Amino acid sequence: MNILILSAGTRDKVVQYFKETAAPGDKVIATDCSNLAPAVYEADTFYLVPRITAPDYLEKVLDICKKEKITGVLSLIDPELSLLAKHREDFAAIGTTVIVPGYDLVETCFDKFKMYEMLEEMRIPTGKCYMDKALFYREKAAGLISYPVFVKPVKGSASMHINKVTSDQELEVLFELYEDLMIQEFMNGQEYGADVYIDMITGKVTSLFVKKKIKMRAGETDKSVSFKDEKLFTMLVDFVERCGFKGIIDIDIFEINGTYYISEVNPRFGGGYPHAYCSGVNVPAQIWKNLNGQANEPAIGAYEEGICMMKYNEIMIQKIADKDIVM
Repeated sequence: MNILILSAGTRDKVVQYFKETAAPGDKVIATDCSNLAPAVYEADTFYLVPRITAPDYLEKVLDICKKEKITGVLSLIDPELSLLAKHREDFAAIGTTVIVPGYDLVETCFDKFKMYEMLEEMRIPTGKCYMDKALFYREKAAGLISYPVFVKPVKGSASMHINKVTSDQELEVLFELYEDLMIQEFMNGQEYGADVYIDMITGKVTSLFVKKKIKMRAGETDKSVSFKDEKLFTMLVDFVERCGFKGIIDIDIFEINGTYYISEVNPRFGGGYPHAYCSGVNVPAQIWKNLNGQANEPAIGAYEEGICMMKYNEIMIQKIADKDIVM
């Protein structure tokens, strides 16, 4: 079996983990639009591809899948997930499984207001959100919400253009500057992250790792400690299985006065997944097993509490002639 990791970028660890768990003869292939993406050098083979916005991008990826006899394909960046999910059948036609949830679910994950509406409909606690400024002002006047709040793009990732707002004046300035913004209740509580694998054959959660976030940097977890709570496990399993997620997803959660609130869902490997892997939660092995047509047995919470993750900088050195560098 061969797996293709698209837009590998700087996610060296994820590529390494797939190589560590591969069976003899299995290959890990990676792509990126730049040959200065260090993760591609961790793969058995890598390809330089156009940017995902290029008109021939999908054709190039399908060609790689045919040439390398790819069994499963996944991406590590948000903008590519909808593309893969939308063209699932094109990949299936050449024998490649797309390791991404269904298209509608992916689109819901990337539309923060739609996610809010879905959580509300499912009666799962989440922070209040507003697309309508007038409604926000009415509910603020009624004492149903107060400053500070977050103002953020309805669609966005990597914590881009998220602002903590403390007044009507600030809010009005942001809505004047940017389009497609929403107002979100400020969740003043402890933040957690969950790495969840939902078996692609059974649709059941087979692993769930929760980390208590200690420090964040550029929208990703920089320092964290492993954490367990059966109440949270039950809530998350119920949520993802009712939604119909499959594959690997990353969930952001807040805890306020003993209640857990789901904030966002990222339908891919989260930036903090190495914490889960090094604590014994081996998602790549489960993906390989599913691609081999075998279901995984549930092992929810099969890790120790009190295991800390601390990110630090690493470098990769490669000889590349100046004229051959692709940015």
